Amino acid sequence: MQNYPIFVDLKNQPCLVVGAGPVALRKIRLMYSAGAKITVIAPEICAEITDEFDAGLTYHERTFRDTDIKGYRLITAATNDPMVNKRVSELANAINVPVNVVDEPELCSFITPSIVDRSPVLIAISTGGGAPVLARLLRAKLEAFIPASYGKLAHSMSKARDRLKKIVPIERDRRIFWERIVQGPTAEKFFSGRASEGELALDRALEEAANPDQKNIGEVWLIGAGPGDPDLLTFRALRLMQQADVVLYDRLVSEEILNLTRRDADRVYVGKKRAEHAVPQGDINQLLVDLAKEGKNVVRLKGGDPFIFGRGGEEIELLAANDVPFQIVPGITAASGCATYAGIPLTHRDHSQSCLFVTGHLKNGTVDLNWELLSTPNQTVVIYMGLVGLPTICEKLIQHGVSGDMPIALVQQGTTQNQHVFTGTLSTMNDKIAGKNVQAPTLIIVGSVVSLHSSLAWFDPTA
Repeated sequence: MQNYPIFVDLKNQPCLVVGAGPVALRKIRLMYSAGAKITVIAPEICAEITDEFDAGLTYHERTFRDTDIKGYRLITAATNDPMVNKRVSELANAINVPVNVVDEPELCSFITPSIVDRSPVLIAISTGGGAPVLARLLRAKLEAFIPASYGKLAHSMSKARDRLKKIVPIERDRRIFWERIVQGPTAEKFFSGRASEGELALDRALEEAANPDQKNIGEVWLIGAGPGDPDLLTFRALRLMQQADVVLYDRLVSEEILNLTRRDADRVYVGKKRAEHAVPQGDINQLLVDLAKEGKNVVRLKGGDPFIFGRGGEEIELLAANDVPFQIVPGITAASGCATYAGIPLTHRDHSQSCLFVTGHLKNGTVDLNWELLSTPNQTVVIYMGLVGLPTICEKLIQHGVSGDMPIALVQQGTTQNQHVFTGTLSTMNDKIAGKNVQAPTLIIVGSVVSLHSSLAWFDPTA
């Protein structure tokens, strides 16, 4: 280990910054956020520092003197004069005061890492001062994966520590308790921006720890799995999938996505296809309620987005009626995902000023749509579940005034390695796919934007 990692308490501690340019400003911000009492010495202090901190700092607008070195807990040199930086380092080391010289690790007795700040949770990333760009890139990756509300969770856990010690005297049992909190629905309430609910859930968990016979209730997470490509899952979706005790999944959820769920979770297939339901919708709704009331955390994985032709609203209605906690994680709907991977913009200033999403398979099994609305000029129409009704769709649109030459695309298994895009016109599409053995799921796009496919297509799974 090249450097010993340490966090220093600078609250109300005197710190010196030699230099007052943009680089010094970055260091001042960090120390100021830690509560340091900062003195700045420089021949000229940039306006950005005085504008941002005003009287919050002590300023000496002059050159650095050897006598300036004493009386500080921490010193930073950030000037553009190598000789001044070196002298500051020599003087600080002579009196054993930690010193950092920006971008000159050989002159430093400590280095400042890249930081992911979720106070009171802090994650420091260091490359020993030798590759700061790499440290910043690693920080960016962690920033994306770690919710901003981790700090609120940590603060609440800190407040509850003494209370838990009185309830659970054995250290091992306390560790198990906290692991359950951090990896379960209580933490998830914080992560999803429901800190007040998270506080209440933590209180309930403490009460349950004091009264172990009290029954716990789980939570249901309704997750949009997107159109097929696992890379299109949201960070929240992936995090919840790793916490589920039970996973209920649809036919449109790919094996690659299903494999991202927790390995030991129970998997229940509840998929549907035309005229064939593995589990009736009413039974699915009730199963979600029953599993949660058994104390299990349940992920309901649905292709695309659960609120766009996904019957998500029907499922959460029963959860709400039974006081089962739930949350909904949106997914990339098929219209957006498949059109993008097919190189077909849904709107375009020269082609389409609006876009309609409709389903080609109604509850009564017909394709009786609002044809006048769908025939409006200068728009894009996206039709879900329209493969069987495609002949009727083309015929009705032409009957209601849409030109037979209007471009149309049929996207098969979009965003996946089995994607295939068939293009034609309303007059020719049925002949184009005759005998092609088109496999669901499919998406139909009607509009002049389809003409852009040939020039904008970028995703080729066969390449």
